[in-house]
Amino acid sequence: MYEYKVESYRLLEAEEGMNYMAAVGWRVISVIPNTSGLTFQVVVTYERETGY
Repeated sequence: MYEYKVESYRLLEAEEGMNYMAAVGWRVISVIPNTSGLTFQVVVTYERETGY
């Protein structure tokens, strides 16, 4: 079974956030732009396998 997490980052924070999540066991499965606000952001979806 898998669990998923969705995070939104400003563009300049995305690399640091994705590296941290990878270090704690999450895998990036999707990165999409979010241009609806005043700043450019990306929405990142993570996945990891659970013990169940």
